[in-house]
Amino acid sequence: MDVLLPGKKMKGEVEAGEEQGPSSLPAFTFSICFYLFRLFYEPVATPCGHTFCLKCLERCLDHNPHCPLCKENLSQFLASRTYKKTLLTEELIIRYLPEELNERKKLHDEEIKELSNLSKDVPIFVCTMAFPTIPCPLHVFEPRYRLMIRRSMETGTKQFGMCISDELKGFADYGCMLKVRDVKFFPDGRSVVDTIGLSRFKVLSHGQRDGYNTANIEYLEDKKVEGQEYEELLLLHNSVYDQALAWFSSLKDNLRAQILNHFGSMPNKDPDPQLNSSGPAWCWWMLAVLPLENKAQLTILAMTSLKDRLQAIRRVLLFVTRKRPR
Repeated sequence: MDVLLPGKKMKGEVEAGEEQGPSSLPAFTFSICFYLFRLFYEPVATPCGHTFCLKCLERCLDHNPHCPLCKENLSQFLASRTYKKTLLTEELIIRYLPEELNERKKLHDEEIKELSNLSKDVPIFVCTMAFPTIPCPLHVFEPRYRLMIRRSMETGTKQFGMCISDELKGFADYGCMLKVRDVKFFPDGRSVVDTIGLSRFKVLSHGQRDGYNTANIEYLEDKKVEGQEYEELLLLHNSVYDQALAWFSSLKDNLRAQILNHFGSMPNKDPDPQLNSSGPAWCWWMLAVLPLENKAQLTILAMTSLKDRLQAIRRVLLFVTRKRPR
């Protein structure tokens, strides 16, 4: 990323008062993307009086909380995110450079459309296990993830994928989509992001975009059963639910309190365990709180048979119950 320092004159740039040709745009181009000859788009002013494209400024502040030109500290500005549009600059561009502005807007809209696709090149946060319906609070501090979270908000989807890491592929072949419910920013650029799990997915291909991981994905749904199979599934579902509730109730008060504080209460039993495409919410809650390694959790996350998932949970509950000291 190229930054134009005060007093430095770049090739093709004109000083104030110098004659400009009819196609010259330096007065309305942002120095950081000057080499691309990009017109100011959504120009905003910093407290130190400099004007930048909103998106370009945010990309700079992802890496350094200082003005790209004068280096003034913008930490408080970064925490409040109170960007002020430079209305005069915007009005001049609209009046004198309508064609260039339309072209810049077209590029922006195409990028937003591309970023809004929730099956192709989906942004992937590589960190922890996430499950449908379960809250997943995140502490975001890396520049690549600041960009990723911001883009998910700008597109309006407020969604991205979560996968655990994989030594060979970079991240696992299965994961869970997360939806952003709230974001709290701090002066140093960090943020706490409140998310909740949505749908499970399988990774079809791994990729990257601007430093963060992406993937082409397909969503997973439980295979439904009918007749006698459904009756057997219902009995198994009710039995494992009662087993899970008994195990949780037997935990020490302080441990139960910690779990409730982090994950909330155990969801109620569903009248129809096949109502949701990912199965009953209480199953995912139980998987989140049980003392299981990520690899085992991932195996269960990838299952598309509710019967298999319930049987896996039952085996784990039997194991942890027998292992508990008396």
